[in-house]
Amino acid sequence: MSPVRLLVVDDHPVVRDGIVGMVSSDPDIEVVGEASDGGEAIRLALGLEPDVVLMDLRMPGTDGVSAIRELARLGVPSRVVVLTTYDADSDVLPAIEAGATGYLLKDAPRDELVRAVHAAALGRTSLASSVASRLIDRVRSPEASLLSPRELQVLALVADGATNRQAGVRLHVSEATVKTHLLSIYAKLGVSDRAAAVAEGFRRGLLGLSPSDSPGAR
Repeated sequence: MSPVRLLVVDDHPVVRDGIVGMVSSDPDIEVVGEASDGGEAIRLALGLEPDVVLMDLRMPGTDGVSAIRELARLGVPSRVVVLTTYDADSDVLPAIEAGATGYLLKDAPRDELVRAVHAAALGRTSLASSVASRLIDRVRSPEASLLSPRELQVLALVADGATNRQAGVRLHVSEATVKTHLLSIYAKLGVSDRAAAVAEGFRRGLLGLSPSDSPGAR
């Protein structure tokens, strides 16, 4: 059987080198290319036709989710496994919805990473344990379907201090669309402004840790 053809995407050269070193020790994986952002990943995926793409999420230029979405739109058959340091709902859900087959964290051991690459090549899903737990909790939680995935993204960006315009740029939508999402969020959460929406989002567990629980607050 031919080796799994792998494209590695990360904006940090040292990280890419580490990933390539980890997976290259498996004779059944062949690294066919490396990319430093989502745009380059799309171009290389179109030309190299890898079986699997290991995709970072937060990169300058075209981010990982946008790249995954574009690969799907173009009909590129490569499976995408996200490899990132972020496991918040606002990162996981958009990536899965965009078409990611797997979602791992960068502290994953070599064996787990190699297994995920082989699983993705076969069309199987691999999720970091913390990500799997989050998804299960969302399904079980009565709050899970309260906000749409896009509304959760908007709320997370507002919680990070983004203006409507900045959120629109990040999400590739108009400022008016962001405002519409916010009005829907206010109605669903029973609040009337941005600050109250963020506070209610933390209270309901829609935004993960509250500010007082974050490491930086200690």
